[in-house]
Amino acid sequence: MNKEISLFIDKYIKEIKENNAAVFLGAGFSKNSGFVDWKSLLRNIADELGLDIEKESNLVSLAQYYCNKNRSRYEIDKLIFDEFARDIHISENHRIIARLPIFTYWTTNYDSLIEDALKEVKKIPDVKYNTKQLSQTKPKRDAIVYKMHGDKEHPSDTVIIKEDYETYYRKYAPFITALNGDLISKTFLFIGFSFTDPNLDYILSRIKIEYGTENQRTHYAIIKEVNRNDYNLQADYEYESRKQALFIEDLKRYNIQTLKIKEYSEITIILSTIEKCINQNNVFISGSAESYGEWDKDEATSFIHNLSKALIQKEYNIISGFSLGVGNFVITGALEEIYMNNHNINNDRLVLRPFPQGIINDETRLQLWTKYRRDMLSRAGISIFIFGNKIDKHGNIINANGVTSEFEIAKEYGNIIVPVGCTGFVANEIWNKINEDFRTYYQHQNDLLREKFNKLNLLINDKNDLIKVIIDFIEEAKKNMVK
Repeated sequence: MNKEISLFIDKYIKEIKENNAAVFLGAGFSKNSGFVDWKSLLRNIADELGLDIEKESNLVSLAQYYCNKNRSRYEIDKLIFDEFARDIHISENHRIIARLPIFTYWTTNYDSLIEDALKEVKKIPDVKYNTKQLSQTKPKRDAIVYKMHGDKEHPSDTVIIKEDYETYYRKYAPFITALNGDLISKTFLFIGFSFTDPNLDYILSRIKIEYGTENQRTHYAIIKEVNRNDYNLQADYEYESRKQALFIEDLKRYNIQTLKIKEYSEITIILSTIEKCINQNNVFISGSAESYGEWDKDEATSFIHNLSKALIQKEYNIISGFSLGVGNFVITGALEEIYMNNHNINNDRLVLRPFPQGIINDETRLQLWTKYRRDMLSRAGISIFIFGNKIDKHGNIINANGVTSEFEIAKEYGNIIVPVGCTGFVANEIWNKINEDFRTYYQHQNDLLREKFNKLNLLINDKNDLIKVIIDFIEEAKKNMVK
């Protein structure tokens, strides 16, 4: 990751934490899910008009020409409805964007992927695709999604032809006002956006005239560099490279800084890094205990209670389920510290996700519990593993496969994994597994981190010293997360 992108990540994370961040998603962002971009959408239309879509840059006029030819926009509307009625999967990029603590989303896309992704992570999106909706507020909303060019379910009202843009300033003036305000007060990240949209161009130019470049916020746009492999002729590559360089320079007039990437897959890396850094103070505590092994019960429960307290004291947030022999002591320790010592009380300090019980078959329970585990771990940047056992149907103490599953999900999500091996059971298994392949789990390892990791497997008599070892390991592992 280059220095320019690393600096952006640091700045954008600060804006997110201060509730000043917004996202603007263009058609390119949904292309990875399987939807077409503008050129692909209008390709058959261009063929009918006897035009070459690859030679056309003004696609708004192209759509208008087709309506003129047919004396109706019916075919255009049907094209939109048919294309976006397809069952398309939510991409990982949409999921990451939805999980970030961002309130404001803007898009010119007709699809419902961003609002679907928000719902998937249990957020309530307030979607605005017509002016009447702007004056209405959805109760308990977690995010607002402005679809300034309309929605797939109402194709006749979408903005696509030249005439739509010509009348936009009259019909959709409140959207212009809202976007104008957000561009002044928030820091935007543009993804999958070509900046050829006449509406946005108009708004950016008005802000520039009114406030001047020196008084505007800096916004950011991710743009893929022109690739030599995409062109048969060197001359064509050099021409497009030159044009892109001029375009990037022009964006600076609106205080839009370009973040150049070589492959679209880098977008996922950038978004994942932002999420990891945002979540680096969110700790998931995994473990279950029918037995505490070599530990005395009072000693073990006191350790769990005090570990939870210490994490809250250090300004970490805790995520937990009500796991047997562990969850209750995690919760009481966190709540004691929050309530007794006047820490800020909000929904982020302690996130609880009790596992659904009831009369359900094993297959359904497995699916539901896996979904719950993913939900919890998607919010965490750090996962601590302690104990990890249960009793089987024969009354034997065995390792808890649920804790193992949580380890695999934590690894998948790139969490900092903290196996307190000295507590035994699954936690010890995880410690041994990581010990054999340390670099895979901690890419930016050093001798100090390794030393602190080794201590996680030592049975320390004073459990307050063990808690200090755990927190010291976390602090060391957090260093150099963005590289």
